[in-house]
Amino acid sequence: MTELAFVFPGQGSQHIGMLKDIIKKYSIAKETFQEASYILGYDLLKLINQGPIEDLNDTCKTQPAILAASIAIYRIWQQKGGSLPKLMAGHSLGEYSALVCADVIKFTDTVKLVEFRGKLMQQLVQKRKGAMKAIIGLDAITIQRICKENRKNQIVSIANFNSPDQFVIAGDKKAVDRTSIACKLAGAKQIIPLIITIPAHCLLMKSAASKLAIKLKKIKFKIPSIPVINNVDVQIEYDENAIRNALIRQMYSPVRWIEIIKLIAKKGITKILEIGPSRVLSNLSKRIADNLTYVAINNIDSLLIALEKNK
Repeated sequence: MTELAFVFPGQGSQHIGMLKDIIKKYSIAKETFQEASYILGYDLLKLINQGPIEDLNDTCKTQPAILAASIAIYRIWQQKGGSLPKLMAGHSLGEYSALVCADVIKFTDTVKLVEFRGKLMQQLVQKRKGAMKAIIGLDAITIQRICKENRKNQIVSIANFNSPDQFVIAGDKKAVDRTSIACKLAGAKQIIPLIITIPAHCLLMKSAASKLAIKLKKIKFKIPSIPVINNVDVQIEYDENAIRNALIRQMYSPVRWIEIIKLIAKKGITKILEIGPSRVLSNLSKRIADNLTYVAINNIDSLLIALEKNK
């Protein structure tokens, strides 16, 4: 028997024209974006279809766009009688998508929440220049040591433990640049600056997290209908305060994706479906547990094939 897990992507998976064929075919997908547009006060559907890309890459717009894309696909999946997953998880922002799909928080509340989350991140970099870079080809222990050696009274640390050969560092721009050079000298195969210039998942975000906490307290949380593995502790929580607290700490703590996928594999899962506009997580996760089947649902063809095989 196939045991499913669903994973939801975060920032970086957005692109102009994402889900275009799905939105054209399924009215529930279009309605999901219209619902988000009404809450946000601008046409989200027009933004993802026409851009400009600079606006879509604006963090406070990227987050609602990716959230809406994931929820649209999940709603179609439910409508068409797709099998429910045994577990869910999301990468950074994707954790919010997972919590919406697990009936913990309402989509309408979450659209506004992730927009606010994005604005908090942007406000921080207006005062203090940050950066994020992917380091490919070095192990975590080496990168952690190099981060420590190159801080010089600034902040730089691993923000994303993405796969055994890919880690993302974040922090003050100068410290990230120094660390990147040192990583290259230490044998890193590639250093890739991320589109996002906001230093997510590091201690620079701690002040933003305290403001997010105030907003989170005003939102109603329910017990998950499907277990969700969180980013910060790699734990499944059922208590609303514990779920809320994990989202607060997620702002300034690393995404432990390697451990999340390993835990999913330990739970007897045989197939992981990526619910979102790209296949970023599928590509990363294959390098963590290659004994699982990975399917990215991001267009009509992949959706129909997945539905046919998982009803």
